[in-house]
Amino acid sequence: MIRSDNSGHGVNVIDIDPVAATAVVAQSGAILLDVREDDEWAAGHAPGAVHVRLGDLAVGTFDSTVPVVAVCKSGRRSGAAAAQLAAVGVPVYNVHGGMTAWQHAGLHVIRDDGTPGAVI
Repeated sequence: MIRSDNSGHGVNVIDIDPVAATAVVAQSGAILLDVREDDEWAAGHAPGAVHVRLGDLAVGTFDSTVPVVAVCKSGRRSGAAAAQLAAVGVPVYNVHGGMTAWQHAGLHVIRDDGTPGAVI
């Protein structure tokens, strides 16, 4: 894990690799939040992830007692989402390298129907 300032506003966000992300979700019941665009999500996403496009993210709707693990394609958009969530007190992690790193780590990527997906 690497603590970094992804926000540009002094908010610290913890970057974690995809394998650590799966452990955080499994151990803490964290929400795996995918903030990519609709076409990226449709092509393939992590099993169990929740999809909210970054432009539609309403940070006030998140429970500050439930951790969030944010992911996008590369980690940049999810870093911005994580910074927004951290700024309102939500415990949050950012998946460093995003879904690209997720797929390279050999973790599952699926479509909504459960068939194998791809990261675009």
